[in-house]
Amino acid sequence: MAYSIKDYETKMQKSVDSVEREFANVRAGRANPSLLDRVQVDYYGTPTPINQMAQVTVPEARSILITPWDSKLLRDIEQAIQKSDLGINPQNDGKCLRLVFPQPTEERRKELVKEVRKMGEDGKVAVRNIRRDAIEKFKAMEKKSEITEDDLKSLTNDIQKVTDAEIKAIDEIVKEKEAEVMGV
Repeated sequence: MAYSIKDYETKMQKSVDSVEREFANVRAGRANPSLLDRVQVDYYGTPTPINQMAQVTVPEARSILITPWDSKLLRDIEQAIQKSDLGINPQNDGKCLRLVFPQPTEERRKELVKEVRKMGEDGKVAVRNIRRDAIEKFKAMEKKSEITEDDLKSLTNDIQKVTDAEIKAIDEIVKEKEAEVMGV
């Protein structure tokens, strides 16, 4: 029966990973190349991520430098960034693009912390839903006499321990991101 717990543990870990990926997109005033992951550039009719057509570096804490491998793509990359939801206007010097991130205001940082907490809570809800599904499955197995009542209790306790560990992991990630946002 241990395989069942492992399956649910994997699903819960994916929820935690998803929360971490969402946090990477929260702009805390620091330049982070992962902000560009969602921006697609039309490259000969194919939507392509910027990091597949240009070198993306962070020369300073508040700026990203994008140097296309083909200088003809500079304008296309610039337009894609302007159309995106980043809210940053790239500076074009003819060879590369520079994205400068302004320092967020205290009010904006507090809004970001609220967003981070909501994302964390959504992640915890996802983990709890996986726990609920697991327990329902275990109860159905017990009803069909596939497992004993003691097995059900044991599996329920095990899934609760995994759930507690994953929720604690999400809490830690939220705490780190809050500190990052407020410490800018």
